[in-house]
Amino acid sequence: MTHIRGAPRHPQTQGKIERWHQTLKNRILLEHAYLPGELEARVGAFVEHYNHVRAHESLNNLTPADVYFGRGEAILRERERIKRQTLTDRRLRHHAQAA
Repeated sequence: MTHIRGAPRHPQTQGKIERWHQTLKNRILLEHAYLPGELEARVGAFVEHYNHVRAHESLNNLTPADVYFGRGEAILRERERIKRQTLTDRRLRHHAQAA
């Protein structure tokens, strides 16, 4: 990954971070935080979820942590193996039912 600096208030360079801020804001504002520590904990939980749990379509349905730590290729290979095995199993079941 490379670090890219964007121009302030320039829509072409700020789109992704603005979208991230909008998503964060929408999730955080769903419930009221009554203490500053509670708000910090919610932001931390959101960042953890966003980076380690939530699959991103633009990253081939991997998490940013998977891509960053180099686990992405292995995960995609395993998914492809499972897909091939599933298709083979379905084909065999279909032929068995047809016979």
